[in-house]
Amino acid sequence: MNSQKEAKQQPLSIEQLNDLIVDSIQDIKGKNIVKLDLRHLDDAPTEFFIICEGESNTQVKAISDNIYKRVKDEAGLLPSHYEGQQNAFWILLDYFEIVVHVFYRDTRSFYELEDLWSDAIFTEYQNL
Repeated sequence: MNSQKEAKQQPLSIEQLNDLIVDSIQDIKGKNIVKLDLRHLDDAPTEFFIICEGESNTQVKAISDNIYKRVKDEAGLLPSHYEGQQNAFWILLDYFEIVVHVFYRDTRSFYELEDLWSDAIFTEYQNL
């Protein structure tokens, strides 16, 4: 039955997938959501980074679980790489063209990922 459902799904554009991921983050009240467009950078490892944070390890895990579930259910996609769930300080979901970073607030400020990719085109989303 699942294979029939997946076969009927239309592939999402990269922008639709970005929107689905951001909406999944906002469902769980993720904070300080930023999309970094890296397509114009020669040395970029992917096309987009989506970065957000949670206020607790439990919220970080819930955000990443919601992204995983909704992208699987609504787009029929699984991440090629998914790590960090055990401690939930920094969970990464790699969808090839889009890499999602879900941080615990203190971990995000320590790594300053946005500063490392400051040449990217930034899109900030409102906290809900």
